[in-house]
Amino acid sequence: MTPKARNVVIICVAVFMVLHHDFWLWEDGTLVFGFLPSGLAYHAVYSIVIAVFWFLVMKFAWPQAIEDFAESGDEEKDGGEE
Repeated sequence: MTPKARNVVIICVAVFMVLHHDFWLWEDGTLVFGFLPSGLAYHAVYSIVIAVFWFLVMKFAWPQAIEDFAESGDEEKDGGEE
């Protein structure tokens, strides 16, 4: 992972951690679509956004060396015996 990609991921994680605590919706009694509380709707959308974010992190910022090691099947590199 490049330093720039690592910094972007760290900043996004910090922002998502703050957004997870939706204190602005605690007292909101509004219903979305007439049946879904706004806090629950927020967390449903939040969960989808987080899933897409982690997919993109794994797709573009995941270290290739880990994948190469896992796919090689070379047990001597990790020092483990079965």
